[in-house]
Amino acid sequence: MDLIKRINKKNGLIFDGAMGTMLIAKGLEKGRPSEIFNLENPDAVYEIHLEYIKAGSDVITTNTFGGSGLKLSKTELNGKTEEINRIAVRVARRAADGSVIVAGDIGPTGEMLKPYGVLEPEAAVDIFAEQAYYLDSEGVDAFIVETMFDINEMITALKGVRKVSDKPIFATLTFVKKPVGFFTLMGNDIPNSMRRMLDEGADIVGANCSIGSDAMVDLAAQIRKSVDSPVIVQPNAGVPKIIDEEVVYPESKEFFAENIIKIKTLGVEVVGGCCGTSPEYIDIISKRLKRKF
Repeated sequence: MDLIKRINKKNGLIFDGAMGTMLIAKGLEKGRPSEIFNLENPDAVYEIHLEYIKAGSDVITTNTFGGSGLKLSKTELNGKTEEINRIAVRVARRAADGSVIVAGDIGPTGEMLKPYGVLEPEAAVDIFAEQAYYLDSEGVDAFIVETMFDINEMITALKGVRKVSDKPIFATLTFVKKPVGFFTLMGNDIPNSMRRMLDEGADIVGANCSIGSDAMVDLAAQIRKSVDSPVIVQPNAGVPKIIDEEVVYPESKEFFAENIIKIKTLGVEVVGGCCGTSPEYIDIISKRLKRKF
């Protein structure tokens, strides 16, 4: 699949939104890994994919954000890495039915690399390669490596994917705004981290999570200026607050959509939602983008 041509032909792509909060709404108990529903309630995952497709998503992501062997080893899903990832792809492909792109979702391992943690970079590459192999061989169209706050872990993930697949990779880091600008929690800046991801095999680079759509407008502008490749941006629906012991994301879908329009106007090709978003957010984004672009 020539993803770059498809992005240009369609004037960009719309990803889906959050998965975890949607699963909780469908009965996932808090504290349990989202991936458990691939085994216990795959129909719920399927329904969420369908809701996002109906809302206008061009790309849906597999329910495998925490699906690496290392991350799963700390949960009740220890030893079920292959099963979790393969079932997730089958469910997503069934929902997509050839009409939208299925992206295999890969998130952080949950461990920090040496010297800050105990994980050897070579071991991390193998961990990511294992997950990517299951996703690739089961038939994903592309990968999304997301929510990384350390460019070095991102690079191990990209190397892992590239050990087993030549399919397109979306790659997104998380940034926070400091007095001197945007940086990851590990202090990685925008221009260098974007270029390093491209050098290691990513096709589309950008940012997701951590900040709301209003702050993401400024971040997106800087990312867009730093690279010539397609850019992907997926903000949260604001900075979360705890209200009556519940996590609440304060941005309305209308406010979020207006900021996505601003981000698209900057020349960002691929947009979507992260924490706090839902099919309703994607629906209004899709409708407004069709009118605007």
